[in-house]
Amino acid sequence: MSVSDLIGALDAIPKLSAAAASAASNSNSVFMDAPDWLTETYMQDALRDFYGDQRIKITCLQVHPALGKGENYGGVLTRVKAQFTRRDGTCQVGHYIVKSTFESDEFARNAMEPYDIFNREMNIYEEVLPKLKALLHEIEDGEEIFAETMTVDYDRSVLIFEDLSAREFVMPDRLTGLDLKLARLVLRKLAKMHATSAVLNEREDRALESYDRGMFNRHTDNYAPCFLGMLQAASRRVAQWPGYEWYAGKLEALLPVYMELGKRVFDVCPGQINVLAHGDLWTNNVLVKYDKETGEAENVIIIDFQYAAWGSPAIDLFYFLNSSLEFDLHLNNQEELIHYYFNIFSDTLRKLRFRAAIPSMHQFHQQIQQKAFYGMHTTIAIFPIQRNVETADADFNALMQSNQRAINFKNACYGNPASQRIMRQLLPKFEQEGLLDADQ
Repeated sequence: MSVSDLIGALDAIPKLSAAAASAASNSNSVFMDAPDWLTETYMQDALRDFYGDQRIKITCLQVHPALGKGENYGGVLTRVKAQFTRRDGTCQVGHYIVKSTFESDEFARNAMEPYDIFNREMNIYEEVLPKLKALLHEIEDGEEIFAETMTVDYDRSVLIFEDLSAREFVMPDRLTGLDLKLARLVLRKLAKMHATSAVLNEREDRALESYDRGMFNRHTDNYAPCFLGMLQAASRRVAQWPGYEWYAGKLEALLPVYMELGKRVFDVCPGQINVLAHGDLWTNNVLVKYDKETGEAENVIIIDFQYAAWGSPAIDLFYFLNSSLEFDLHLNNQEELIHYYFNIFSDTLRKLRFRAAIPSMHQFHQQIQQKAFYGMHTTIAIFPIQRNVETADADFNALMQSNQRAINFKNACYGNPASQRIMRQLLPKFEQEGLLDADQ
């Protein structure tokens, strides 16, 4: 969601379509760039089902895009404000986010299909997250971690959530990154999510282990054009820096094995602690409520579970810590933040009487270091996308295709000074750790 609304509509100037104009002329409703199926009738039926009130009638509906280009690559987000009357005659106003598929883009649909991201996310919101919340209630922990779901529509692959912007939650600035206090807030919630998922999987006979289609997985390589294309663009950029030509060659040499190295990160390691990883935990997938007086973060909500996968906690830790922090924290505070996470994670497991062995901090560190490739991957291939400021071509197709437009977009990601700065600092470290070696 966006920075001036949920996060504001970056570069998105909505236009009133002819169909929407016709609908608006017949009521007090306004539809700005809405999917064709998102009508008053659809929202009215959803509200009636959610509230159990078949006499709800919408009197005014405002619909417009929730995000601009470059803010989300995993679906279509639409903001809805609905004014409606109830059975008892009272009037109510509700704020919602409608999340749907790239229904009109055949290329995007086909690329995402093997990952089954929409069915997975709907199932997680409907079946899994309520159980994780219930587990926290067992130990009298009422902390809110996830957004409330109003509608799960499998026929249209649609989710409708409470719009948290109405409660003054916003998305933090993806170009700046999170400060220490906010990073800890996110990691506290993540630790509790991970711990409850491990307990749920134990209690329900390994029920979460079927979630096996993360960003890298053993079922498809459909996202290879993105990851390999970004790696090549990184190598081209690094080759232009005096003294870094060696690193450019190392990055290029990773191309034949890169997808396999990524898959090993997502392979489940027997005998180690495993959890339901969020799979895409970065700045734009957390919503933050700031204190009005101090400006400091006081609460966060984790959103967007399209890439959730059963596996190592390292998946989320390395992705979040290498994509979403302020520059100095990215360089210097990752170990401190992992330690902070681990204390809450292990404490929650103990409170819930997790039966399997809970690793010590030393054992946990050894386990996640086996997946350290993912920190390098996130810094080199993901961070430049997420900090990109060239939004003209910022869309899913530019990520996943290999044509000239896609190459230009990927090259532009590495023109960002923030990406260059972090890569200049960390490439020598990655080399020393063997993370640039093709035979790692």
